[in-house]
Amino acid sequence: MKKEETTPKYDVRYYRKRVELFRLIDKIKLWPSRRGILHGIKSIEMIGDQARITTHCNKTFLINNSKNSRAARCLRNKWFKGVCPSCGIPEWKLAKYSSTLFRRKYGSSLTDRGEPP
Repeated sequence: MKKEETTPKYDVRYYRKRVELFRLIDKIKLWPSRRGILHGIKSIEMIGDQARITTHCNKTFLINNSKNSRAARCLRNKWFKGVCPSCGIPEWKLAKYSSTLFRRKYGSSLTDRGEPP
């Protein structure tokens, strides 16, 4: 008998479509660059209404909190050309990300438990 390789199937996760970018990045831990390369996030440091992001390939930059920015749209629509070889994003994380769906009126709004939506 042949031994088939099985990749784990992840349950479909639903998130709200218009979630703040900081909450989405903090949950997913992925960043799409302008060239379409998907990077893994090592750390996020909040600085007022901006955040300093450090990727696993040691790139650091500041981002603004926006619901309809280029990065937020790319993450919601899963627009990326490839994965950064330096960041080393595992296959399970990409499979989990690909099974995530964004809906307008259904899903988690990624709020803290004590904070109202």
